[in-house]
Amino acid sequence: MAVGRERRAEAETWPARLKKQWHRVRTGVRKSAVDYFRGDGSDWIALAGLLLTVPLIAATTLIDSVWCSPAALVLPIVAGGLLLRPSSLLGLYAAAATALIVESVELGPYTEGPSRVTPGIVLVVAACGFFGLLIAQFRSRVGVPWRRGGTMLFDLRERIRVQSKLPKLPVGWHREMALRPAGGQSFSGDFVVAARTNGGRTLEVVLTDVSGKGMDAGSRALLLSGAFGGLLGSLPPHAFLPAANGYLLRQDWDEGFATSIHLVLDLESGDYELYSAGHPPGLQLSAGTGRWEEKAAEGPLLGVYDGAQFDSVKGALRPGDVLMLFTDGLVETAERDIVEGIDRLTGEADRYVPGGFHGAAWHLIEAVAKDVNDDRALLLICREGPTALAAR
Repeated sequence: MAVGRERRAEAETWPARLKKQWHRVRTGVRKSAVDYFRGDGSDWIALAGLLLTVPLIAATTLIDSVWCSPAALVLPIVAGGLLLRPSSLLGLYAAAATALIVESVELGPYTEGPSRVTPGIVLVVAACGFFGLLIAQFRSRVGVPWRRGGTMLFDLRERIRVQSKLPKLPVGWHREMALRPAGGQSFSGDFVVAARTNGGRTLEVVLTDVSGKGMDAGSRALLLSGAFGGLLGSLPPHAFLPAANGYLLRQDWDEGFATSIHLVLDLESGDYELYSAGHPPGLQLSAGTGRWEEKAAEGPLLGVYDGAQFDSVKGALRPGDVLMLFTDGLVETAERDIVEGIDRLTGEADRYVPGGFHGAAWHLIEAVAKDVNDDRALLLICREGPTALAAR
């Protein structure tokens, strides 16, 4: 009992209370900062800071208008357009207008010397305020503050990247994928969803090319990748593409079609099935002959009409064989047809046969379609032969 009273007494001392209070303040400030960055908190901190810069700029202008022009008031106005809500912007604009009036009175008429408040400066400040208010109103309608918009785009890009990761394969198998969006953007209309099903024995991979390219197709690709990832493994392989086709039809998009290829691979036997929905054919390299063979399944585009049928083509990957899946941006352009593009792709791929295609996907895109203004995706599935296994 005495020990408990001593601990309570220590906790009630002035330094202990001060420490607790300081901890509460730090926690509150940190929470407010996080809420502000996420767009959930008030913008009064930014408003107060910008309101303080207005008289500071005005005072500096009155002291030395050569080095600090009256037009410097556009700086807090531009910052306010990015950080503040429309209602808070009006208060900032009122403060800036007041500062311009004070500068005009104190510096005198613009006809009496340089570095005065001219009609052109007033026009520039007013124009910046107008465009800042338009941006703030648009942001308010969308419901995404500028502080949160960048992180949301980053999060979307990371979600697409994570969903496109291929699962690990057992010893004797190698897989890799490369994806290059159009124009060097971060978002692509090509995506991959993959999963190991049937107790891990079967690898199912779906490579899809959404209509459009780059940023325009990125939002639809994100939506479809989530939906296709949920369907994959939940349905029998032959039912996946019909279900995906029905999903696209229900979206009723103006530009809502897509091509897709669905690989179902038995990791124990090497037998596989390919289902296609208007997608370019797969290519298989036979280690025995050293030749590439097209694996073309029959099926219409996704999202065109209901009740579509998708027929599969079967094959087998023996030790040393390679299966290559890709989107049309890799082999088809306005200057060359798909046959010529496939010939060029297989010719470049032959150079990687001795090395077992490790690290080949990215280099193949660079060699075949580096400057193509379209989304490009390439997927390689290799069954390693005895030589490659011994080297590993």
